[in-house]
Amino acid sequence: MSEENLLNITVVKRDGKKVSFDGTKIAIAIKKGFDSVENEKYTEDDINKIYNEVISRISRLEKEKIKIEEIQDLIEEELKKNNYLDVYKSFSEYRENRAQSREIFLDEKRKHKFLKALEKLGLKTKENVEVITDNKNAMQTMSAYGSTVSEEFATSYLIKKKISDSHENGDIHIHNLDFYPMGTTESSQIDIEKLFTDGFATKNSSIREPQNIFTYSILSIIAISGNQKDQDSEQSIPNFDYYMAKGVLKTFKKQFRQTIYDILEYTDYDKFIAINGIEREIEKLYTIDFNIEDFYKFTRGAEELKRMFRITYKNALEKTNNLVYQAMEAFVHNLNSLCTENRNAKFTTINIGTDTSMEGRIITLNLLKCLEEGIGNKEKPISPITVFKIKKGTNFDKNDKNYDLFEKACKLAINNKNIYFSFLDSTYNSQKYKEGDFNTEVAYFENGARIIDNVVDENKEIAPGRGVLSTTTINLPRIALKHKENIDEFFSELNQKLELVKDQLLERLEIQGNKKVFNFPFLMKENVWIDSEKLKEDDKLKKVLKHGIMRISFLGLNECLIVLNGKNHFESKESQKLGLKIISYMREKTEEFSKKYNLNFTIAGENDENIAKEFMEFDRVIFGRIKDVTDKQRYTKSFEIPNEEIKDNYLKKIEIEAPYHELTNGGHITEISIGNNSNTNASNNNNNNNNFTLIKEILNDMYKKDIGFAKIISTKGDGPFWLKK
Repeated sequence: MSEENLLNITVVKRDGKKVSFDGTKIAIAIKKGFDSVENEKYTEDDINKIYNEVISRISRLEKEKIKIEEIQDLIEEELKKNNYLDVYKSFSEYRENRAQSREIFLDEKRKHKFLKALEKLGLKTKENVEVITDNKNAMQTMSAYGSTVSEEFATSYLIKKKISDSHENGDIHIHNLDFYPMGTTESSQIDIEKLFTDGFATKNSSIREPQNIFTYSILSIIAISGNQKDQDSEQSIPNFDYYMAKGVLKTFKKQFRQTIYDILEYTDYDKFIAINGIEREIEKLYTIDFNIEDFYKFTRGAEELKRMFRITYKNALEKTNNLVYQAMEAFVHNLNSLCTENRNAKFTTINIGTDTSMEGRIITLNLLKCLEEGIGNKEKPISPITVFKIKKGTNFDKNDKNYDLFEKACKLAINNKNIYFSFLDSTYNSQKYKEGDFNTEVAYFENGARIIDNVVDENKEIAPGRGVLSTTTINLPRIALKHKENIDEFFSELNQKLELVKDQLLERLEIQGNKKVFNFPFLMKENVWIDSEKLKEDDKLKKVLKHGIMRISFLGLNECLIVLNGKNHFESKESQKLGLKIISYMREKTEEFSKKYNLNFTIAGENDENIAKEFMEFDRVIFGRIKDVTDKQRYTKSFEIPNEEIKDNYLKKIEIEAPYHELTNGGHITEISIGNNSNTNASNNNNNNNNFTLIKEILNDMYKKDIGFAKIISTKGDGPFWLKK
């Protein structure tokens, strides 16, 4: 029997069920055997060797039916014959343990009891909320075990078999699978101003509106931490500078008032000044950028009193600035502690740069200073991820009010990998913007996820209070490797995968939507999620979750095009046309889904290197080592062109990647690396200046080419290359 006819074989499972032959499952079983032993000498080539031997033997058997045990026997025989004795032993022991487990679960009562326990743990009820959330250290210790059990429960009992098989085979990757039974959403853009204004509650206390910038800082951390417990991925604050600005104003008023009192305490000026009138005037202030001469009306023309007000204003500004710096320093340190102490904590993204008020500028300036100075031992902070929002008329041109902040962000990006840039004026990002309404500015997460579009309600096309419901990634190179000789078959399977992922996202939304407000005590009860204030404690969530986005992401377009056309989109215009055709098709399908279901289906470039590595390892086992495709550490992320290929032509990289940004409404990013091969302090300063100029040039080119979101990486040592125009 030829290998082409293997698909005609029927595999008989242990329970007697019959399924079609699937070589991918054999490859994965062999891979798991190799992964179970610690031997750095083994590579995917060894796995592929055993896989091909097993497939060849099955083909030579010329059987119409084959039992699963026979296939496993063949795997063991080939492992032993090829002297992979440690893998053979591990694989054999695993089979034996699995057989024992199956015997145990033949007892239906035991099986039922086990499943009931899992269901009680995974499908949280109001009665056991307190029991689960009271666990701390024990939960942290057991989290790895719980994650594994939860994943198995999801794939075995919650997800349709066709979908779970595609995930386990490496056709797709369902993100945060261990949280599937919990019905958590992925991430959200937190409107902390709303929390500050209304006050909010934690488990053991109620928190009133903060009255100074330091309290604003601390409560921001509490809000991020509280919301993180209700979601399974990163948190973000969309307008951090705007939200914190009120804390600056409150702090200034307090310092201004206290400084006046201090002066009056040591002088006789109180005899000439109407204190109550001054108090009322201070309370009326809506900004710290006012004309101090407005207070001269309380001086009765006395020059000494006028001078007192001028000094008081200057001192109050200096004290406020110092207090803001301390608050931002605490914010950065506390965020880093949150990330390092809690294994489940994710990075937090903050979007800044467009508040031109003096209060907002003080926030942005001091935050950037704290990021520049680092934390203990001059270490660079790992959180927050800072997205500087670029907008002409605000910060991008030299005459713009916040241009100095843009310059500082560019300089900081030279030595800080956590500085990103978003472009509010790109055609697709500016469409939803309403002049003067910062809530309609697009917001990004660190992974490139983009929040603004809302097909459900165009009046709620805003970033705050919305986020990602879930993400599933499609392995594009896999589809190309299977259909490299027939582009029609490629698109046919791509369509099947899109339909499959759509069904999976809807299935997951059903689980999420059937949860109730009390299941998420911060995200929903404290009204972080948009419209959640309209729900009662026992209401289901589906009616408000519809404002979130469901992301169908992809990676490996670079390798996909090499397989289909022999060259990637950097090397060939024909490949670029094909690449745009593929992603345009995916975008059209998601728009079709959105229209049909009245939900926010989106297409996104996947930026997760671990998934790219996982897909690569799967495919190398199945298809072997293929030049420029499966012969490297991982697939290329998203639609990106590998930085090492562009050499001195970053502008061409920007031109090629830019059209994909407009197509990927669920998220995108273009990354550019610049080198720094100097060792002396003097030349380091020169290189920093050169890199600063280069960063501004790159961002200007990105702006012109309609890029939406970008990261510029400065590499130490020789770097992968020098970028020149």
